[in-house]
Amino acid sequence: MTSLNTTNALDAAPKSIDASTLKAWEDNHDDLMIIDVRSGAEFDAMHINGSYHVPLAMLSEHTEEFAAKMGTRVVLVCQSGNRAEQARKQLDSVGLASASVLSGGVPAYEAAGGNVVRGRGAWALERQVRMTAGSLVLAGVLGSKFISPKLGLIAGGIGAGLTFSAATNSCAMGQMLSKMPWNRSANEPTAHQALKNLDARA
Repeated sequence: MTSLNTTNALDAAPKSIDASTLKAWEDNHDDLMIIDVRSGAEFDAMHINGSYHVPLAMLSEHTEEFAAKMGTRVVLVCQSGNRAEQARKQLDSVGLASASVLSGGVPAYEAAGGNVVRGRGAWALERQVRMTAGSLVLAGVLGSKFISPKLGLIAGGIGAGLTFSAATNSCAMGQMLSKMPWNRSANEPTAHQALKNLDARA
């Protein structure tokens, strides 16, 4: 089931949809495929029932392979929509134009009464980024006052990094944190397993 040869109808797929639209699609479209691009720990904590787990880093490394396995109606989900939008752009760059992003991510879907699967609790990656960045800035400011003025450069560096992240809609800190042990899952698929799961859907 390849989507690389898109039709005019697929080319017109909306770039983003809201939770109520996704719920309607679940009820009315057998070709729907929901792809969750969050970390393993986030997926384990809560995910949309029936969604496929393909972490963003994995999708980035094997974009063409995953695009070839995806169906005619694809919805990409994450925690807020930012990582899903990165995934959409990557898939679009290899010819898959039928992917949409779920606005507000999995929390918005849950709030709309969607069917989710819950597991062990874990902080969302966006929250981890805020905590890490905030802690480093605070450490830099305090360190510059009590230890050495040069430590104030830490705060400046974090500020520059966050500015670049916003301008490019990317997050190097988030990518780094996603590889930390606490964000991994014993159930996290390899690329081969994730591709095989999509094959099973076909």
